[in-house]
Amino acid sequence: MADSYSLSQDLQEIVSQINQTFEAKSTVRDATLNRSREVIRHCANSIRAIHRGDEADAGALLATANTVAAEMIAESQAYPDVYYAGYTQDALKELAEAHVTQAIILQKPLPTPEQLGIEFPAYLNGLAEGASELRRFALDALRRGDVTRAEQMLVHMDDIYSVLVTVDFSSAITGGLRRTTDVLRGVLERTRGDVTTAVRQEAMKTALQQFEQRIGLE
Repeated sequence: MADSYSLSQDLQEIVSQINQTFEAKSTVRDATLNRSREVIRHCANSIRAIHRGDEADAGALLATANTVAAEMIAESQAYPDVYYAGYTQDALKELAEAHVTQAIILQKPLPTPEQLGIEFPAYLNGLAEGASELRRFALDALRRGDVTRAEQMLVHMDDIYSVLVTVDFSSAITGGLRRTTDVLRGVLERTRGDVTTAVRQEAMKTALQQFEQRIGLE
């Protein structure tokens, strides 16, 4: 029996099976990495489109991002270390950010993590970054003289921040949410200062006009 045993044959079979598994996993990893970049690109372009008021283009880009993300999730979930890798979850965070930004600007209900198929940490971080993205919209509104719209954006940012600070768990569980929320706090305070200045200027302008009208009547 000892003479018929072949260690070499056993080793070749074992390593061959491992190589096949590694080959399949490597193929999925490469595809997932490419898809994650594609998702991020479509999401970034969607956010830019919604800022310039092109709702149709923003919606189309986000729909494409959804399709690519669904393919990425379906394929990578077979390999948890690929699915939970930074590049995969970062892409899903960007997807959440794009959805949050579009929903708030268009005044639509926020999609849930379940609806988007996104893990909770990626969703919450995307929510925080979406809130930060609203600063740009608020500043654009101020440049147009639309102080009321800028105030609305500030309220939304404040609401999101107020909720996120209640998620008090370790970074290992939340995906570094505390750091993202700290960034949002800084963005929120800067926006609050800009909007407050604009509100005061608007009030001063109105008061001056009223004064001039009274003087004119006298």
